[in-house]
Amino acid sequence: MNSRPRRISRRTVLRGTGAAIALPLLDIMGAPVSAKTGNPQPETTKNNNRIAYLYFPNGVAKGSWEPEKIAEDGSIKKLNRWMQPLEKVKEHLIVTSNLWTPRGNGHGAGTATWLTDGGYDGRKIEVNGMSVDQIVANKVGDQTLLPSLELSIKGEGYFTGNLPRNSISWLNRKTPLSRETEPRSVFDRMFRTSDGIGIDQSVVDMVIENARSLQRSGSRADRRKIDEYLQSIRGIEKRLAFADERVNQALDRGELTDTLTRPEPGIPTNHFEYIRLMIDMMVLAFWADATRVCTFMMDHGQSNRYFDFIPECKGTWHALSHYRDISGRTEDDDGKISWDTMESKRNMYNRVTRWHHEQFAYLVNRLDNLREPTGETLLQNTTLCYGSSLSDGHAHGERDLPLIIAGGGGGAFKGGQHLKCQRPTSMSKLHLTLMETMGVKLSEFGGEQSPLKIG
Repeated sequence: MNSRPRRISRRTVLRGTGAAIALPLLDIMGAPVSAKTGNPQPETTKNNNRIAYLYFPNGVAKGSWEPEKIAEDGSIKKLNRWMQPLEKVKEHLIVTSNLWTPRGNGHGAGTATWLTDGGYDGRKIEVNGMSVDQIVANKVGDQTLLPSLELSIKGEGYFTGNLPRNSISWLNRKTPLSRETEPRSVFDRMFRTSDGIGIDQSVVDMVIENARSLQRSGSRADRRKIDEYLQSIRGIEKRLAFADERVNQALDRGELTDTLTRPEPGIPTNHFEYIRLMIDMMVLAFWADATRVCTFMMDHGQSNRYFDFIPECKGTWHALSHYRDISGRTEDDDGKISWDTMESKRNMYNRVTRWHHEQFAYLVNRLDNLREPTGETLLQNTTLCYGSSLSDGHAHGERDLPLIIAGGGGGAFKGGQHLKCQRPTSMSKLHLTLMETMGVKLSEFGGEQSPLKIG
């Protein structure tokens, strides 16, 4: 008589002195087989969907967000040149048009109401209520290590301390949630259980014996998945160590970065590496089921970051967003840079947008290359909402916001589509739809009572 393989709880973690690593979904976690597909169907993850909101400031240049070719049925045939980094993942994307936030306009109010979609009182720094990510976290957050994860890039230039420009997640109308800006802090929140453990000690090494014991009990697929998962964690550890070393060297030499500010301990000096580390933290958190809700501010509202590491770009991001003014005299620019023509400045602005598309495409690809025990990818069970709280950056518009939905939403969405809404359609309707993928059904949000229909 064959003995049945030992089963483990979905909440099982790999433990070691000072470390605890949550596990991705494994066959050994007792998943019954679906009668329909023949694949494992975890009982504990009937709604194991994830959701993430990725925000960028300063809007986009008018006309730069529309697909170049759209079929009669709304499917996307070709994206425009500024969206080209998304071309290889367009089958997973829903590009929207005519969504807006009627109650939030400008850098401050637009940022603060992007996920609250209610009134904003600039004198009291109050929004209308809890943001959608926190509404979802209240529903599913007790099932994971972290109810939600709030990530952000450390701001540069003016307005870095301005509250509404630095908050998209709100616990209630008066309480914005703090954001994690240091990759190592995010890593430690997920994997380190003791403050007394040195950062030079690998959490993978701490749990390796526990991992080997578990692998002996698992299937071949489980062993492979655990190896892949631990290698990914170790890879991030090495990148964190390298970033720390670079920061220390820069501080010792008194160097300035390309943004003209001193690097801070814990913040990588290379902006590309900084963004990628934060994205990989989000992927790890979803993969390990450490959280199912995440927000990521790719910069603060009205960011004045320099992107001169992008070829043919000069001036700050916010200055570039006012592409119809080539004087270099926006209210928060250095006043030293001017541009030859409006067209050249607009192209620089578009290059910054395209650079952020590259980072979003990287996230989509990462999620699409990780699989659940059911055979589905993480992307199929994830909803990503990526965009800005301004439409045309120069006009500070709130109509026709640049927004892209990516992922399958647990089967709710079909990608490769252009969703042209009636003009204008409140973003609150989209929020209602996205919350439903997480099992949250509200009778009303932001004054809207019916969700947006997405094919």
